[in-house]
Amino acid sequence: MTRTVSETWSLTYAKYLSSKVTSDMWRCQQLYGVPSRDDINNYGAELALLLRDGYVETYEFGFIVDNQRLITWRYTVDTSGQISTDDRPGRIVSGVDVSTASFFNRLVCSASWFKLSQEERDRIKESLPIQRVMKEGPRDGNGYWLQDLTYSSNGVAMPRSTFRPYPI
Repeated sequence: MTRTVSETWSLTYAKYLSSKVTSDMWRCQQLYGVPSRDDINNYGAELALLLRDGYVETYEFGFIVDNQRLITWRYTVDTSGQISTDDRPGRIVSGVDVSTASFFNRLVCSASWFKLSQEERDRIKESLPIQRVMKEGPRDGNGYWLQDLTYSSNGVAMPRSTFRPYPI
């Protein structure tokens, strides 16, 4: 008796990766008060649906002052299949003064997204819980990037980089 199994990247794997990102958002909410519970749920659903179909290049959230990053968590999608780790979510930097900052959440679509017709993109956008306006992201502020974790699921990785402010 023989058995052949074929496995494709599915919504289950996308939800797994999305749950890692939303876990980071929950910790951000505990430390800094935002995003809200409803926003986290909507961001997570949007991310999972777009990840499933390969439409995400980068995803980031954090705080900005004058359109410059104060503290940010950025995830880059890597579908190369060369994955060595699947870290636990967490290690969110605490103690940053965000009292004068604004929260932001940004998604950059992949090349696959732009290969779709405008009608296909509009249909997908209408089905998402978040209605985004695509725009340029913030500039780096007074700090530095550090790649600190990698989340992975079935051949797709999302290395996380954190933009941290320099100590004062």
